[in-house]
Amino acid sequence: MPINIPTTLPAARILEEENIFVMNEERAHSQDIRPLHIAILNLMPKKIETETQLLRLLGNTPIQSDVELLQMSGHVSKNTPSEHLLKFYKSFDEVRSQRFDGLIITGAPVEQMPFEQVEYWPELCRIMEWSRTHVHSTFHICWGAQAGLYYHYGIGKTDLPEKLFGVYPHVVERRSSMLMRGFDDVFMVPHSRHTSVRREDIERCGKLKILASSEQAGVYAMATEGGRQIFITGHSEYDARTLESEYLRDKNAGLPIHVPENYYPDDDDTKPPMVTWRSHANLLYQNWLNYFVYQTTPYDLSAIRPV
Repeated sequence: MPINIPTTLPAARILEEENIFVMNEERAHSQDIRPLHIAILNLMPKKIETETQLLRLLGNTPIQSDVELLQMSGHVSKNTPSEHLLKFYKSFDEVRSQRFDGLIITGAPVEQMPFEQVEYWPELCRIMEWSRTHVHSTFHICWGAQAGLYYHYGIGKTDLPEKLFGVYPHVVERRSSMLMRGFDDVFMVPHSRHTSVRREDIERCGKLKILASSEQAGVYAMATEGGRQIFITGHSEYDARTLESEYLRDKNAGLPIHVPENYYPDDDDTKPPMVTWRSHANLLYQNWLNYFVYQTTPYDLSAIRPV
């Protein structure tokens, strides 16, 4: 089944060219079914790139979803045209009276700052609190996961000796979790971050289950019982060239950066990167939408219970 997004959104043309099922608004409104209502709070600087990555994964599932793009009202984006934001994005105030089947909170390039020093932290806190009563399942990514763990459970982040940068092998720790259903014994995930969360802090919390982890990258997937809150520390949504773009940006700026691990053949950055994570990225989002949203969300969204 398709995602329903505005026909003029740049991602619509890209996804249609990739044969991802995108439904136009006219066709969606003529169907006598209730699609999922999904919001994406996009905190990444290159919003068009990130929204396309996430919409690609949501659009490759068998479930029809209406997608709402959200931005922080207390932050001015320097990397996305204002015309695009005005046309396709809404503020939290515009949707706070609504309820959603699912919410995705993306990462953000602010991980080396204390949470309280991030300019939009108070607004993000209001959104995360609102999600407890107005969203059936919230999916947090990278810094969004760290922010959610800190806000909801008081779990802090720690600085890494050097940037964790590359594609790393992971293993499933909790086979009984439906989020991990169908995953291979070892699966690959891109990471790009300077901070991490400690396993012992998560285990001490008592309300979170560790679902998957990596010897090199640490804990990868965590969730509350029932999956109302899911936390993912990596970037499964990344395109083939996303890590390369970050690598060349830092390399050309003279910043300390190493070749992304397990990314280029023989670590040769003149060769095209190897994509080893795409199938599991699709499976991750399919499982989330199917088992933690579609199968359990109330038909009447006003019946959502607080987390």
